Amino acid sequence: MTLIKSISGIRGTIGGAAGDGLTPLDIVKFTSAYGSWAVKRTGIKKIVVGRDARLSGSMVNNLVIGTLQGLGIDVVDLGLSTTPTVEVAVPDEQAAGGIILTASHNPKQWNALKLLNEKGEFISDTDGKEVLDIAENSDFIYADVNDLGKHTHDDSYLKKHIDKVLALPLVDVEAVKKANFKIAIDCVNSTGGIFVPALLKALGVETIHELYCEPDGHFPHNPEPLPENLVALSKEVLKTKADLGIAVDPDVDRLCFVCEDGSMFGEEYTLVAVADYVLANTKGNTVSNLSSTRALRDVTEKHGAAYHAAAVGEVNVVNKMKEVNAIIGGEGNGGVIYPELHYGRDALVGIALFLTHLAKYGKPVSVLRSSYPGYFISKNKITLTPEMDIDALLVKVKDKYQKQPHSTIDGLKIEFDKEWVHLRRSNTEPIIRIYSEGNSETIADNLANKIITDIKEILNLNE
Repeated sequence: MTLIKSISGIRGTIGGAAGDGLTPLDIVKFTSAYGSWAVKRTGIKKIVVGRDARLSGSMVNNLVIGTLQGLGIDVVDLGLSTTPTVEVAVPDEQAAGGIILTASHNPKQWNALKLLNEKGEFISDTDGKEVLDIAENSDFIYADVNDLGKHTHDDSYLKKHIDKVLALPLVDVEAVKKANFKIAIDCVNSTGGIFVPALLKALGVETIHELYCEPDGHFPHNPEPLPENLVALSKEVLKTKADLGIAVDPDVDRLCFVCEDGSMFGEEYTLVAVADYVLANTKGNTVSNLSSTRALRDVTEKHGAAYHAAAVGEVNVVNKMKEVNAIIGGEGNGGVIYPELHYGRDALVGIALFLTHLAKYGKPVSVLRSSYPGYFISKNKITLTPEMDIDALLVKVKDKYQKQPHSTIDGLKIEFDKEWVHLRRSNTEPIIRIYSEGNSETIADNLANKIITDIKEILNLNE
């Protein structure tokens, strides 16, 4: 059993003893803390709640809504929804915040409470610590029977969200419709199975080959949209002679594509392609996290704009985007943040912008992919043990490569001309992530292996 409290929210596996997993007692405690914090912060007694389709969703949803009502808070319940849809709904509802019940790309035994502020953006690290303190001290008081909150179910935000996407100046519905795309989709039997087909139909796409679009929470494969998990989608694209494949994660904030030849467009290049289109039509800067491909920097500079790097974590990317006035940003895991709509990763806006870009480009998806700089990222990890002093380890690695350009805003990133390696502690798992990038798979792997060898040598010295 696992329970992780972090900048990403309260995430854990379902079941086990209280405090060891995401149990009913833990759900009530952290919901109580968050609800109390949100009302104290804003003076508003209204929270928006939405969930993905995972198996524990209904149970968690009932506990969260009941707890918020018990605090005297009115709940706008979006039911089966997406993370970006809840983010859109919070300011529209003038609510104190929002809770999305999803463990994102984690397998079915996981669930989580993702916490939003009154702007519909993820709460800051400082705010998160305040919520955890409230939870730790049970610093909340429930309402008496005359002051219980109301529960309202609102299923209108599917259409509202899609309408907002279609109204964006850079989304050209006519161009997409005219392109007459045939599209295969994999929505991993979660809420993308509701939202993605609805968006595509609204964009004028008439031929949609649906894979795993029944939102019953029975994930047919590991729900993270990585190449090894998208074999069935690749086969479906080839079998149906589709123009492309689209895959999303369970809460529809990550997006990736499959080319018409069955090859992977690459989740790192989702943001690159969308940013290329946005930058070609709008002047402004870009932001991605330190673990994302250098290709975004290359494309940004090609358009005469400035690229900026942020620490990993959506809230960090959003803060940097606001700081540098970025017009597009996100994360290399297929997360597109387009502030023209809202400050959150949103696969729906990513799909609409990408399809507009592809329609205007007028060539197959594989040709579009080949037009971008060819980088390869090698993703590795080392499992943490309690005795590991991670900070000291990173200092030793930094000292070894002190002559190379490096950043310590999030773990340690070392640059070697156009190659780089990034070491950081995961926010969601007890591991150190080691990402490296080069202009070939071999170079990226060799760079990662070199750093892993360095780490092993350092750890041996400490034994």
